[in-house]
Amino acid sequence: MSQEIKIGWLYPTLMSTYGDRGNVICIQRRCQWRGIGVSIVSLDSNSRSEDFYSVDLIVGGGAQDRQQEIVMRDLQGAKASAMKGQIEAGIPGVFTCGSPQLLGHYYEPALGQRIEGLGILDMVSKHPGPAAPRCIGNVVFAILSPSLYSQLKEYTEDDPIIIGFENHGGRTYLESVAPLGKVIKGYGNNGEDGFEGAFYHHALATYAHGPLLPKNPFVADWLIAKALEHKYGEKPVLKKLDDSLARQGREAMFKRLGVTTVVNNP
Repeated sequence: MSQEIKIGWLYPTLMSTYGDRGNVICIQRRCQWRGIGVSIVSLDSNSRSEDFYSVDLIVGGGAQDRQQEIVMRDLQGAKASAMKGQIEAGIPGVFTCGSPQLLGHYYEPALGQRIEGLGILDMVSKHPGPAAPRCIGNVVFAILSPSLYSQLKEYTEDDPIIIGFENHGGRTYLESVAPLGKVIKGYGNNGEDGFEGAFYHHALATYAHGPLLPKNPFVADWLIAKALEHKYGEKPVLKKLDDSLARQGREAMFKRLGVTTVVNNP
């Protein structure tokens, strides 16, 4: 029996800053190379709540404050309930750059009024003001959840250290939700507490945007595997792909940043 997954792409026109479409393309290609059927559904202002229930994996990217406000105001009511229901049910998702702010309780922009979020993740995001410097640069972090670490390790020969690029003005503060990682290099959620992102059920939220999955293909494989497992009820065996170029790129960046590629298992 051939398998297939349906990717739900959150507001692709408004929320694809800094090459965030690269994450969608990465998942799509890695499915195609394995003979796994894949289709992409735009989840946007023209979508119905039923469309959110139809997908097997959700991908969200970033936006500027104005576009983000439009999205956060549209993503309410039945759409919000559907998306929350999907994440609570365990479908995987990857939310990068600005989209994690959608999942928290609220986002306070540099200018203007507080925008209410979906409340899926127990966290808040605030912009310290127009004069505050942005958090920009390469970011490297180690996975904190022992369970997630061991699962990601199945799809890579190396330690599943995440490398990416962050560019955000907002600062995120976690409450009861678990952080995704511990910052090795960069700012992370707020440049203060040393945490990066958030991890809830099978949803990954991180300020590392655009090239997150091409730079960390084992994360893409984990997402694909979780989507297939949730849909078909059994853990799939994914065909191994040649990721030598990605590994060379990662090694070059680690060397450039002076970061060791070996960390302790959490």
